[in-house]
Amino acid sequence: MPLWISERDASSVMSMTDAIGALEAGLRVEASGGARNMVKTHVEFGGHGNLHAIGAAFDTGPDGGIVGTKTWAHTPGGAMPLLVLFRADTGSLLAVIEAFALGQLRTGGISGVATKWLAAEEADELALVGAGKQAMAQVGAVAAVRRLRRVRVFSRDPVKCSAFAAKLRSRFPAIEAAEAPTVADCVKGAPIVTLVTRATEPFLGASMLARGAHVNAVGAITPERAEFHQDLFPRAGRLVADSVEQVRKLSREFRDHLGEGPSGWDGVETLASVVANGLARKPADDLTVFKAMGAGISDLSVGIEILKAARAKGLGRDLPMPERAEIRFA
Repeated sequence: MPLWISERDASSVMSMTDAIGALEAGLRVEASGGARNMVKTHVEFGGHGNLHAIGAAFDTGPDGGIVGTKTWAHTPGGAMPLLVLFRADTGSLLAVIEAFALGQLRTGGISGVATKWLAAEEADELALVGAGKQAMAQVGAVAAVRRLRRVRVFSRDPVKCSAFAAKLRSRFPAIEAAEAPTVADCVKGAPIVTLVTRATEPFLGASMLARGAHVNAVGAITPERAEFHQDLFPRAGRLVADSVEQVRKLSREFRDHLGEGPSGWDGVETLASVVANGLARKPADDLTVFKAMGAGISDLSVGIEILKAARAKGLGRDLPMPERAEIRFA
């Protein structure tokens, strides 16, 4: 029977550390050619909302391979993403997973993977620009791969920034949390910088960043958004993306620098190749930049492990198998 897996059940069987391990495993499958992304698509509506769809196919694995899609409508009133998993050999439904927590684990976790491979090993301070719904997961993911001493946070809303810092102190009592008055103050000298905003104009310039910094650019996932200026590119010794194809289609920051066509993009590495080939940061690297757009392989990597764990623990609600019916013509 297919399962409906709730947010509560998904959260109970998957930690951030588990998610990072699942993501790395999925990236290795991708590098071997055994998994492929469906290019993300979206449509704007109402002047303030976006309907998104993302997916992937895993050729091998439990049940003879799994394919699936995640879809959600981002609105001012919120979102309710769902991940739907199917058997690759029969197309039959395996699970529907309530995917807000899954999305936080995936979005935070992929930054954790990138930080593990691309940040300096001794990095112990994170500068976080943005204090929204994804911000805490970003801190947790970096803390899972580096021994963080301090987190500096900036938000345009000082009340939200203060509330987030207080929550961070409660969640991570061993980490000092400091509120920064400006973006420049937040990122000054920081070895790890994560951008997780809905900014429509770039705010981070190269001159703000210390030599050797690693940047996770997470927030600008549609063309109307941008977080960093073009002067980061000349300093970036390495440019890495979760999906180069989606960056080429949807990232205004990269498209303004490299164009929209396929030529000129050879210097952008996939995170899958970094993980599969052990391409860790080199001491001579100045800036490293990881651009996360959200990739279906990442969602499925986490979702498949949630499904396995839910089955093993007897969690989830059985769904009736769909019945086919003849259509009426009159």
